[in-house]
Amino acid sequence: MVVGSLELVVELGVEWITAEYAETAIMDRRREAHKGDFGKILVVAGSVGMVGAAILCGKAAYRAGAGLVRVAIDESLFPIIQIALPEATCVPRQIFSGYDVIAAGPGLGDNPENEELICRLLRECDKTVVLDADGLNALAKAGKAGALKDTAAKVVITPHMGEAKRLIPKSRLEKDWPTETVSDESRLKIAEMLMEETGATVVLKGAGTIVADQEHGAFVNTTGNPGMATGGSGDVLAGIIAAFAGQGASPWDSAKAGVFIHGLAGDMAADAFGEHGMTAMDIVDMTPHAIKGIRDRRRRG
Repeated sequence: MVVGSLELVVELGVEWITAEYAETAIMDRRREAHKGDFGKILVVAGSVGMVGAAILCGKAAYRAGAGLVRVAIDESLFPIIQIALPEATCVPRQIFSGYDVIAAGPGLGDNPENEELICRLLRECDKTVVLDADGLNALAKAGKAGALKDTAAKVVITPHMGEAKRLIPKSRLEKDWPTETVSDESRLKIAEMLMEETGATVVLKGAGTIVADQEHGAFVNTTGNPGMATGGSGDVLAGIIAAFAGQGASPWDSAKAGVFIHGLAGDMAADAFGEHGMTAMDIVDMTPHAIKGIRDRRRRG
């Protein structure tokens, strides 16, 4: 499950992300609504050999309710996207304004140009940015995690522990987290340091994903299973969070609802295929069922 015990969660001053919360966070749709009402999402992801990351992120955004998805990727890779994700359109990586949400980072690879790409995105975007994977690594490698504070965008970052530690100055890690032991307490400490260093809404992935920001504190997710420890699962999460933000939820609510639905879809995939055989695309395919289940639960009262 998540954190070791309820007593420990209470002692550490965090709360659970539950189905009761998810019921309030997933919005109903007006009968007269059109696709523009549900978010124009730009996915900045993928590279040669890692186009799948862009496909998983974009498809997850659609499955979580996004109205429009565009994928910004090298033009030589357009045909792959258009075959695997025909609902999306492809654009070059030139313009980052005019979108409700940008999800950036999955599968960008270790390209030296990624640093300027992400910094330019943060300069030009004044809406919500969900930054994951190689997008975070590019800033960390260049020592520019501070760019996450110096932006008009509302930023959600989705690192795992390794990516998280790269974003924190080594001197602070040695001072405030002198052990390499990973525990519930140490994960919460890393999330706290990330909040302070980046000013972002932090989604620290792992068993018992933590969502934290400086206004609301820390919450621990209650869904998910070990079968989700599979390539591409994080790309799916970035797409789901972006979709909720595009539909009008705040970055905070998008992050909390996103991790809950992501984990619930993973639990449904594990029920269908078993923890050993499930894939990230199974999580994508179960995402609308997870959302429907929460909405049906709300209707039943």
